[in-house]
Amino acid sequence: MAKNDAPAEKTGRLKQIRSAYRLTKKSDPRIGLVLAGIFLGVVAVFVALALLVGPLLVWLPLGVALAFLATTIIFGRRVEKAAYSQIEGQAGAAASALQTLRRGWNVTPAVAVTKNADIVHRVVGRPGIVLVGEGQPSRVKNLLQAEGKKHTRVAGGAPVIQIVAGQGEDEVDIRKLTKHVTKLPAALQPSEVTDLLQRLKALDAVRPQVPMPKGPVPTSLKGARQAMKGR
Repeated sequence: MAKNDAPAEKTGRLKQIRSAYRLTKKSDPRIGLVLAGIFLGVVAVFVALALLVGPLLVWLPLGVALAFLATTIIFGRRVEKAAYSQIEGQAGAAASALQTLRRGWNVTPAVAVTKNADIVHRVVGRPGIVLVGEGQPSRVKNLLQAEGKKHTRVAGGAPVIQIVAGQGEDEVDIRKLTKHVTKLPAALQPSEVTDLLQRLKALDAVRPQVPMPKGPVPTSLKGARQAMKGR
């Protein structure tokens, strides 16, 4: 990276953090007081330790560093919670969550959409093909089964897993969706995943293009997390 790119990158990161703070403050108005309390509380503990057992110049910098770390971790969790609370229940919320998956996962939002806004998203990774449905449970299960049959025909023996995103029985809460997907057992080697993606292109080529229903921007949650990870 060129030297003159560093200030721009830093400015962009600060802008992301400010945006994440504003997003969180809408649903968590006390976020500023909470973060200030955590920071000052940790610093106060280390100042007390310095007065009791050691020199202030040793304990104070350590306390400030740990206070900053603790504040950052809590802020990240609050940002994520606020982002989920704002997208939960909206069409496309599952896609927004799935877009936060890291490398090794290929996410295709809305491979199938009905006029009733039932949606199926597709994730491809080492567990195989993961189809995630969101919408009215009884309808979306039928849509998942139909998509499962289509994908099985081109999967070449790779597992085709069906998940319903929701809060009902046998459903996966959107807040736990990415964790649930990443914990699925690996069944394919990386080269097999590449071959599977190529086969799926044939399926996608013959299906009509369907628009994503109006709802949360799929990358909004990902942007909030990246702001806290410095990426």
